[in-house]
Amino acid sequence: MSPWEGVMEFVAVAKTASFTAASKRLGISTAQVSRQVSQLENRLQTKLFYRTTRKVSLTEEGAVYFRHCEQVLDGLAEAERAISSLQQEPRGLIRITAPVTYGERFVMPAIIDFMQQYPQVEVVCELTNRQLDLVAGGYDLAIRLGYLVDSSMMAKRLASRTQYVCAAPSYITEFGQPTSLAQLADHNCLVGTHSHWSFTDKTQTYSIKVAGNLRCNSGFSLFDAALKGIGLVQLPDYYVSQALKQGKLVSILDEFQPEQEGIWALYPQNRHLSTKVRLLMAHLTEAL
Repeated sequence: MSPWEGVMEFVAVAKTASFTAASKRLGISTAQVSRQVSQLENRLQTKLFYRTTRKVSLTEEGAVYFRHCEQVLDGLAEAERAISSLQQEPRGLIRITAPVTYGERFVMPAIIDFMQQYPQVEVVCELTNRQLDLVAGGYDLAIRLGYLVDSSMMAKRLASRTQYVCAAPSYITEFGQPTSLAQLADHNCLVGTHSHWSFTDKTQTYSIKVAGNLRCNSGFSLFDAALKGIGLVQLPDYYVSQALKQGKLVSILDEFQPEQEGIWALYPQNRHLSTKVRLLMAHLTEAL
């Protein structure tokens, strides 16, 4: 007797609490369902159901066996869906959310390239700096930057970013250049969403509270202010790398540069990734 024989019938009876209902679900006779379940019980040498003329219910052993069998059958169904999706050309709707600035500069151009490659795909993208609920909002993916908070979401690292503390040469000429973290208190620090800047040396990570005469949740605005010599700024590489190469900004405190942060794709746990979402994640990994 095959180890699989009788399992489908057993699970159907357990779910419907009826041999008759199970036979209708499986499209076979009630007698065949009963025979398969009885043979399974004989093979396991265990009684799986309590049977009366009015009711069918699981025994304690049957309940344990049902939990394991249900997981196996769900896994087989998931495997079939995965194989089926691999054979299909990407099509249909993808809902995604990403931070505003990073989404405008990097995520959306990559998505538009992806849509040109797969014209059957439709995308709805919400650019927001709020942490949206993926499940409640029906999102397939969320792009998140930096360190992730604990959650039930699955995460795939797409790329990395490096934070730089910078100042314009004109600012350094007028106010000097800090050479230690403690000296940041003596400088005008342009503050974004968070009033703490992160630093790392060989042995320790630091979170330094900074302050200045400008606070703004726009990285571009802080970058512009730093270019004009208003103060120091800590921003990711995609804001400042070109200005650093051109000498318009100077990187300082490099020996305390924090470790690279992740750029992540988050998706709901236990959700089967369709072909379109899986290919989009691969495309974003390459593009970013």
